[in-house]
Formats: sequence, C-alpha cells, structure tokens
Amino acid sequence: MGIKEDVIYEGGPHIGDLIISILMGFTVIFLPLTVGAVVRALWLRYRITSRRISVTGGWNGRDRTDIIYSEVRKVVKIPRGLGLYGDLVVTLQDGSRLELRAMPNFRDIYDHIAQKASARTGVPIEAITAI
Repeated sequence: MGIKEDVIYEGGPHIGDLIISILMGFTVIFLPLTVGAVVRALWLRYRITSRRISVTGGWNGRDRTDIIYSEVRKVVKIPRGLGLYGDLVVTLQDGSRLELRAMPNFRDIYDHIAQKASARTGVPIEAITAI
C-alpha cells in the first residue's frame, strides 16, 4: 500500500478570470485573451496534493504534467483579479517553469508548495519563495 495522498486543491482556474476576459473581449484588442480564458476554463485542471502538483490541459485536456515537491527550486506568486486569484510560477531544479494561471486561493496554495518543497529539498523556505 502506498502513502495516502491528501488533496489540497482540485479544480479549474478561477471563474473571475473568465468573467473579466469576456468583459474585455467586447473590444477587438482583447479578443485573443478572451479565447485563451475560455480554453483555460474548459480544459485546464489543477490537482495539488500532499505529494505532487498535477496540471491537465492542452486541447481537450490531453496533456498532463506531474511534478513532485523535491523538483521545486523556487515558487513565485502574482496576484491578479483584484487579488481574488493569482498566478503561480514554479521553477524546477532543471530550470524549466510550470505556470499555474488564475489559481483560486493562490496564497494558501503558494504557502503549501513552498512548505512542501522546503521540507523535501532541505532548502530554507526563504530561498524557495525568493523573487
């Protein structure tokens, strides 16, 4: 039997991202951003657990990315939507980045990822959350 995996967050991007993008989409300039928000709302799903970060996306949700906390080198949070939601950028040990766009409850998820990464890598939490 494996170790129990507790789910911290499971779901899609914040609905506010879609609403704001649709409102901005009434102007032709923001139309590409609106299409991107609609695609994210339809097919992007996040699953943050006690053991890993999983992102399912792409066309019809066919692409999946899983990372474990020991691969995390740095995490940065960027508030959006008047602070109701935000983006998280997770930098991995090999230098690649995973963006979690329009994440609801992003502050708590940011703290969770930083804490787990620090515990798994032995790197102080201040170094993982440094900008």
